[in-house]
Amino acid sequence: MDALLIIGGLLLMLAGLVWLVMRAFATSLLWGWGSLIPPITLIYMVRHWARARGAVTLIGLGVIPLVVGLTLLASKDAERLAAIIRLDWLKPEVQTPAELAIDLGGELNGQPFRPQQGELIDGVLVLREGLDFFALRELSIRLPQPVDGAVRVDVLPQDSGNLPEVELSWLLPEQDLPEARRLSRGYTLHLDLQPQAPNRLVGDFHLVLPPRFKTSLSGRVELYRDRLRYVDDQVDTRYDSRDTVAHVVQDYLQRRFATRDVRELKLPVFTFKGDTLELQVDAQVAGRSESLPIRLHKRPEHGWAVEGDRFPALPAVVARQPAQQAEVAPVEERLSRPVDRRQRFSLARLQRNPEQYRNLSMRLSRASGGTVEGRFVGIDNDGNIRLSQQMGSGGGQASFSFKSEEISRLELLEP
Repeated sequence: MDALLIIGGLLLMLAGLVWLVMRAFATSLLWGWGSLIPPITLIYMVRHWARARGAVTLIGLGVIPLVVGLTLLASKDAERLAAIIRLDWLKPEVQTPAELAIDLGGELNGQPFRPQQGELIDGVLVLREGLDFFALRELSIRLPQPVDGAVRVDVLPQDSGNLPEVELSWLLPEQDLPEARRLSRGYTLHLDLQPQAPNRLVGDFHLVLPPRFKTSLSGRVELYRDRLRYVDDQVDTRYDSRDTVAHVVQDYLQRRFATRDVRELKLPVFTFKGDTLELQVDAQVAGRSESLPIRLHKRPEHGWAVEGDRFPALPAVVARQPAQQAEVAPVEERLSRPVDRRQRFSLARLQRNPEQYRNLSMRLSRASGGTVEGRFVGIDNDGNIRLSQQMGSGGGQASFSFKSEEISRLELLEP
């Protein structure tokens, strides 16, 4: 509404000025050319008020909605109004250097696709265009199995079996939730990605979907393998992500208990709402179960750190040559197949035993349209299903709550 009032007021004022100049030219050619200079325009208005009165009235009418619109804008977004007054919109936009070298040509859903973010984490390759919570355009490829190391995938349209699932999503200006399309066969995919220190994958990417999807992409991509960021080969603890907090907590526990044997670190679900985190952490430390409260604080210079951490660094590990080769008796290994919880998964089963699926990735389709992916947080007191979702590269998280009747389909994405 404020934008409409401002634009409407400016148009009325512009129409009044044009009318005033036309009246000046009708008076005489000299007054017409002189009215193009603001001081002479004022003199003309005073000397020929009878002729200029209508145009001046129209200009005055335009001032009213302009002032009202600016007042509304100042009450909602004073910083934006200040930027308009400073004429920041006339300055060329400064392009921040991209973190990843992604060079893709082609289109997604018939539109040019220029992703700024990319990752391959837990077997899911994601390319995103746009830095908002919902991407402007996004491509997700869910591999059948999580990968560790180099990635080589080749899929042809005639292939069948357990193939990667491809999902496209895009957000139109008039939509609240992105629109998505998924397919599991009938496409061409080529991935050849090689690890690059410290936590990236770099290589060739080629994807062609059936014509109705209007999607064809080809080029080179660079992807993150986790949600850590590095500066000079050291973890940047200033970056807000769950992996960063886990790294800080693990390093703290290793130094606190003077052992590198810290495993099965479990963090509760949390969001980055400030510069302080209070967590109840569970871990296996040197074979013992430890559960302790930890308070973390973020400083602009040093990033996240545990409050009260005064423990010294662990000594460097020195590799020793064994004096003699000890004979190792062969031990029969018993391989057990992990239970795949995706089988027989349903909304009713989730409601009966929510703890079994906590922190697992799920995809929820709403009855009114749209899909949301996130990790299952739990069921609140009203019986609503709660999901938590990572917010792009910003490191934050958002929570969603859905009633049972709002859910048309619920899929478990992890075993």
